[in-house]
Amino acid sequence: MPDNVIIRCLNCGTKNRIPHKKLQGRSICGKCGASLDELIICCLKCGTKNRMSEDRLHQKPLCGKCHEPLIMPQQKIMPFDVTDQTFAREVLTSDTSVLVDCWAPWCAPCRTLSPIIDELASDYANGVKVVKLNVDENQITASQYGIRSIPTMLFFKEGKMVDRVTGALPKEEIERHLLSIIKTS
Repeated sequence: MPDNVIIRCLNCGTKNRIPHKKLQGRSICGKCGASLDELIICCLKCGTKNRMSEDRLHQKPLCGKCHEPLIMPQQKIMPFDVTDQTFAREVLTSDTSVLVDCWAPWCAPCRTLSPIIDELASDYANGVKVVKLNVDENQITASQYGIRSIPTMLFFKEGKMVDRVTGALPKEEIERHLLSIIKTS
């Protein structure tokens, strides 16, 4: 039956076999009658899983636990620069998790990675702070964290470095590391 899709009901857990041609319509569970177009959206602030139907996404839904917005309008938030002097304040004592992009202006892979880092700063604005550290101008911090190759990304959670990756990685790979450091209560 390759022309069918199996969708698990979020209400009762039943697996429902839906033909592809009926998938665009409003499908309901064969056991409990619940709508199968519901989504589970994780709150970036508290980590609570919120269930809602797809047609409510345009109504600016709030988290049921902490009442923070679940859907953020696309804001253009850019990463900002940190220096040897501001690193401790902006990264080590930050209330949120932090991604530090270690780069240099002469580095071609760093310039390739820059638009991806900019996108991630906007996409994860509520869950992760994204900062850039120019290793040529801030050699104390770079040597303290053993930055020998660039681009290098350092991932901090609760003021401690928990992960590091080196190289111009695809956005999906960096996101996987980001999701592991998002602070949940």
